[in-house]
Amino acid sequence: MILESFSEGFLLGLGAAVPFGPVNILIMNMALKNYKAGVAFGLGAMSSDILYLALILAGMIGFMNYPLFLDVVGVVGSFFLLYLAYGIYTNRDKKLDTKQKTIQTKNLLKIYTQGFAITLVNPYTIIFWFSIAGYAANKDLSITFTMFGMVSSLLLWITLMPYLVHKSKHKISQRVSKYLSLFSSLILLGFALSLFIDVVFL
Repeated sequence: MILESFSEGFLLGLGAAVPFGPVNILIMNMALKNYKAGVAFGLGAMSSDILYLALILAGMIGFMNYPLFLDVVGVVGSFFLLYLAYGIYTNRDKKLDTKQKTIQTKNLLKIYTQGFAITLVNPYTIIFWFSIAGYAANKDLSITFTMFGMVSSLLLWITLMPYLVHKSKHKISQRVSKYLSLFSSLILLGFALSLFIDVVFL
């Protein structure tokens, strides 16, 4: 039971972490500049995931099933994605230094908060973790070891992925870095518009 619960949780965590979405785009974009920044953003996103899952499992957020709540969260999330997309776009010409730069603790905290907020205001996060909680309950898994497996895979991903991105940045020219930033901002814009349309018009 313990091994099965941990294994299932680990795979479910990877299923949440690996897909190409706004969080991974932002982690990669930040890791190109600074490894710690990428990890800080990932930790913020993971903290929000864990918070939602813990509250769902504790039965404390049944009100999140209400469509109006998810609609409000969705609208806020779409505007926050627009804000982050604009930030990447305006910094597209920023020089990509191959040397690791020191970054102040207060800036890391700000980046962590951004990662936490972007996941917190994503209604798909809530729906996903509701589904995961139902899956774990139906399979009679150990909630504790399932969550431990999830946290383990999330931690592995948010430390290893930005590390690989950061270590390969010396192969990226300034021109390519600019286009990557433009691409990232457009992708985030697409996510923001898609989320807004889903909430308001569908």
